[in-house]
Order: sequence, then structure tokens, then C-alpha cells
Amino acid sequence: ALRARMEERLLSARFRYINEQLYASTSREAARLFQSDPEAFEIYHRGFAQQVGRWPENPVNRIIRYLRRRPASLVVADFGCGDCKIASSVRNKVHSFDLVPLSPLVTVCDMAKVPLVAESVDVAVFCLALMGTNLQEILEEANRVLKQGGTLMVAEVASRFEDTRAFVNAMAQLGFKSVSK
Repeated sequence: ALRARMEERLLSARFRYINEQLYASTSREAARLFQSDPEAFEIYHRGFAQQVGRWPENPVNRIIRYLRRRPASLVVADFGCGDCKIASSVRNKVHSFDLVPLSPLVTVCDMAKVPLVAESVDVAVFCLALMGTNLQEILEEANRVLKQGGTLMVAEVASRFEDTRAFVNAMAQLGFKSVSK
């Protein structure tokens, strides 16, 4: 029992360390981190799952419910998809992007440069995946692949932003209109 508790603490500490690295680096640097240490991505996702498991609701479930109420013909891009829960839970065509493939459905790439043509998706999703110091570049990429009138869905912990209102205003400057918060 003691060993298990100590291993859990070590996993939590390593998760927090990797998480801080991801927030303090660009998406390109994060990609290099996981390429040089593939085990780090697995540790990160195990720690992430532990954290989310303590929450009253995982926001990905809310996004899945939203997509299930929408036409299955909508094409979705899931930026930072992790274990591809969205792709495995909806009828829509889902392009799943992440830095390391936890699933065969994942296309490995930098979130600031996904392999999609412009205006090719109806819904772009960032569910607990807005990381890195180059957020503007990443959000501009989402804007590039979204069809005119498409939907950007962002689920993020409030502590991610110093000022949520400033983030919403910055999104408006990129051409997005806040429909709900």
C-alpha cells in the first residue's frame, strides 16, 4: 500500500512537471519533448486522466453530447485529442490530432500546423488542449481549417488564463464570436 501511494505521488509530480513544461513552451518544442521522450506522453496522459477523474464532469463528455445533437455530416477537428474519445463516441468524421499517437486514429502533428486544407471542417475542438506559448498561432490554424460560419469549441480550466475576459476579447480579434461561455 505504501509503495502504491508513493508511485501515485511520483506519477502526480511528473505529470505536474510535464504539464508546466507544456504551458511554458511552444507547440513545436512540446512535439520535440515527446519525440525525445515518448514515455513522457504516456505519463502525462495517465496523470491527466487521474486529474480529470476527480472532477464532477469531464468537459469532453459535454462536447460529445453537443456533437451527438448536431448532424452527423459535420466534420470535426479535435486538436490535442489524447485518447480520441470524441472520434470513438460520435458518428461524425473526426480528424484527431495530437503530438503522440495514443490511438491509431491520431494524426501526429504540431497543433499550429495540421494537415488539413483551408475551410475543411465544421467544428474545431480544443478540450483541455490549449497549451503552449504560441496560442495565437494555434488558434489561427483552427480558424484556417474552419469553414465560414464554423464552430470553435474551447473547454479549458479558468486558471489557464490570467484574465478570461481578455482571452474572449483576443478570440474576437481573431474573428471568433462568443456564442456561449
